[in-house]
Amino acid sequence: MTATAFSPDSGALALLQQATAFIWAEADMLDHNEFQAWLDLWEPDGLYIVPIDPKETDHENTLNYAYDDHHMREKRVRRLGSGESISTTPQARTVRSVSRVRVVGEADGVLTVRAAQDLKEFRKDVLRQHIADVTYELRRGEGGGLRLRRKVIRLINSTDTLTSIGYIL
Repeated sequence: MTATAFSPDSGALALLQQATAFIWAEADMLDHNEFQAWLDLWEPDGLYIVPIDPKETDHENTLNYAYDDHHMREKRVRRLGSGESISTTPQARTVRSVSRVRVVGEADGVLTVRAAQDLKEFRKDVLRQHIADVTYELRRGEGGGLRLRRKVIRLINSTDTLTSIGYIL
């Protein structure tokens, strides 16, 4: 994928605004534990990926913290809501800031967007921070709205900070 130059014309700006609004809404859903709404954002064949090595691009053939298809995303959400997992009790409170949103390409109806995410987690009186470069592949759904086709969260310090998490990055 090659990056495209941003053109400030009204069509490009409208596309950037729509993608940014979608990404901000997704972040808000995750911070407020609206997991069913989050699941509804996804295409059935979508993939949620958190690679161990942030430089890795072959996610299918390497070890990842998460490589979730539809079934695994649903299992992850059930586990988060069950209260039975040690990593979810007590439940972490999160606040994420998403910035530096940039449309980097569009092909075959799929919009590729990159953004920076700064996630703060508070659990058991400890504050942790996870910073990531996130790549979203968004596809237009019925009615023109965007849907998640792929989300890759590349933590900048993944081997140092990610021991166990009780939330979705």
